[in-house]
Amino acid sequence: MGGGVKSVTSAVKNTGAARNEKKIDPPTHTAALNRPTNLRNPGTPQCNGTDCAMPRLVCPRLGQSLPFLLTKSSPKPRFPAMNSRIVLSVVAGLLTLGQALNAAEEGPFTIKKNGDNYRVEIDGRLFTEYIPTGYNKPVLYPVIGPHGVGMTRNYPFKEVEGEAKDHVHHASLWFTHGEVNGISFWHNAKNTGKIIPAELVRAKGGRRGSIVSKNSWVGPDGKVICTDRTSISFYKAFGGTFVSYTVTVFASEGDVTFGDTKEGSMGIRTHPNLRLSNGKGVTTANGHALNSAGHKDKELWGKRAKWVDYWGKIDGHTVGVAIFDHPDNLRHPTWWHARDYGLVAANPFGIHNFEGKKKGVGDFKLNKGEQQQFRYGILFHEGDVQAADIAGSYAKWVEAVAVYKARTAEQTGNK
Repeated sequence: MGGGVKSVTSAVKNTGAARNEKKIDPPTHTAALNRPTNLRNPGTPQCNGTDCAMPRLVCPRLGQSLPFLLTKSSPKPRFPAMNSRIVLSVVAGLLTLGQALNAAEEGPFTIKKNGDNYRVEIDGRLFTEYIPTGYNKPVLYPVIGPHGVGMTRNYPFKEVEGEAKDHVHHASLWFTHGEVNGISFWHNAKNTGKIIPAELVRAKGGRRGSIVSKNSWVGPDGKVICTDRTSISFYKAFGGTFVSYTVTVFASEGDVTFGDTKEGSMGIRTHPNLRLSNGKGVTTANGHALNSAGHKDKELWGKRAKWVDYWGKIDGHTVGVAIFDHPDNLRHPTWWHARDYGLVAANPFGIHNFEGKKKGVGDFKLNKGEQQQFRYGILFHEGDVQAADIAGSYAKWVEAVAVYKARTAEQTGNK
C-alpha cells in the first residue's frame, strides 16, 4: 500500500488533484473582513481569505465586540470646526491607533516548520504541532492546555506509563470518517484509506495562527476518492485557547457517500485524567462530562447536542476541553460518539448506531462536483463547565461566525 499511496501523492501534487480542485475550488472572498479595517486607508478591509471563523469584529482575547472599527460601509468621520492644531492631534491619534492595531496583528501566535510538521507557539511556548503524515490523517499533537498540561493522550506518538494503549487510530485530535464509499478512513489497517496532504496553502501566525491545507482521501488501491480543504485557526479567546477546525469536502472524483457508522468524525482522545472511568492501565481518571442538552457522563454517548465538555484535574489543576458543533453543520445538533475512556467525537452520520435504526438511514451522499462544509470549535479551558461558561462561550462563537459571514456577504455583494 505504501508504494501506491506514494505514487498517488506525487500525482496529486502535479496533475489530478490540482486539476480537479481548480475546477471546484471554493470562491475567494476577496473582501472578507478577517481583520480590522486598515486605518491608514479607511474603508479598505485587510483580508486573509475565506478561512477565518473568528471575525475581527470580535476580540480574540476577550470574546467581545471591538469598540472601534471602520468598515467599507462606515460613514466618513466628521470633525466639528476646530483649529488646525486640534485636527492634527486627532489625525495623529488615529495613526497611532492604526499602528497599534497593526502591531497587534503580529500577535502571540507563531508557526514554525519542524521537519514535515508545523509547530504552533503562543508567546514562544508550544501549544500544538500540526502533523500531516504518519497517522493516516492530519492530526494535532501534543495539545498544551492551561498550566502547561497536555490535554490529549500521548499514545500512539509515545508510550507513557498510566495511559491506555488501545485504539491506535485515536491520535490526539483529528477529523476523518469510518465509511467513505465503503472504505474506513477512521481505522489504521492495510485495507483502510488515508488522508494525504496535497498542498499546504498557508501556515501563518499573528493575532491568530492559521494552517490551511488541501488533502486527498486515498483508498487502499491508491485511487483518490475525494478531496478536502482544511482550515485550522488558533485563538486566545473565551478564557482559554480556541481552535476553529473547518473541513470542506469536495466530491472531486465522483459521487461520495459518507456512511452510517458510529466511527467518526471530529474527534479527540483526552488525557487519561479526563476519562470518566479507569481501566487498561489507567488509575487516575477523575473526569466529568456534560452536554448542552443536560446529559451527564456516560449518558452522552449517542445523544444529540450543540456541545460537549469534559473536565477533570491534571497535576492539581481543573482543566477541560469543549467541542462545539456549528448550527450550519449537517444535521445539527450532531450526535456524539463520546465514551467513558476519553474518546469524544462529533458524528452526524452514525444514526443507526446511536438511535438503533435501520443501517443506512444516516448515509449522506455528495454528487460529483458538490461540496459539504463541517465547522467545529474546540476550547481548551481552565475550570469546570460552569466556571468556564461553556454555554456562554458557545453562544459567543456562533454569534462571531454569523457576524463574519454577514460581513463577508456585504463586502462581496452576496446578500
